[in-house]
Amino acid sequence: MDFPNPLVTVDAVLLTLRDGGLEIALHQRDREPFLGAMALPGGVVHADEDTSTEDSIRRVLRDKTGFEPRYLEQLQVFSGQDRDPRQWSLSVAYVALVPAAELEAATRAEFRFVSVDALPPLAFDHAAIVGAAVKRLRGKSSYSTLPFFLLPESFTLTQLQHTYEAILQTRLEKSNFRRKMEAWDVLEATSDYVGGAQRPARLYRLKDFTLFDRSVA
Repeated sequence: MDFPNPLVTVDAVLLTLRDGGLEIALHQRDREPFLGAMALPGGVVHADEDTSTEDSIRRVLRDKTGFEPRYLEQLQVFSGQDRDPRQWSLSVAYVALVPAAELEAATRAEFRFVSVDALPPLAFDHAAIVGAAVKRLRGKSSYSTLPFFLLPESFTLTQLQHTYEAILQTRLEKSNFRRKMEAWDVLEATSDYVGGAQRPARLYRLKDFTLFDRSVA
């Protein structure tokens, strides 16, 4: 018996923090379906070339953005007969966290940054994919080092706190936050400082870029 093959694709939600808010990188589709609509970077799985869907999304990101994110996590599978007018399809969606400067330097001019809370109309079911990615990030950020991946390699404690606050959409008490960071023992002080001569701020970095889970609340 012959079985019809579904269209298998991969899509990436590239999350970054710009101007104190959570944003994603989108591009305008240059072909049908949804010609001219804004969309997530994605593409069709090459069964003869890609050994896995992670290989597929890394290839797509290299081709479309010129870089591979430091943090990339499989989000979930979105599927159905109505998500793509061409045929029954499924997309393996991924979420990537990228520092703003790194993402801006890597992505081409056609990419547009928009707030996750003010999305334009998106192609396919990409709005649902973005919603799931933001929910995942905000949920995990309450108990993990996930927000660190939105920062450059070196950062101040104030920058770190503001990153958590922007994601969690709440204010954190400064002394409690810093005690928790000290208790986590994931930070390493560098010999570098930023700011004026009067009150320079020390730069820190993450000891190990491995996701670390513990409550920050």
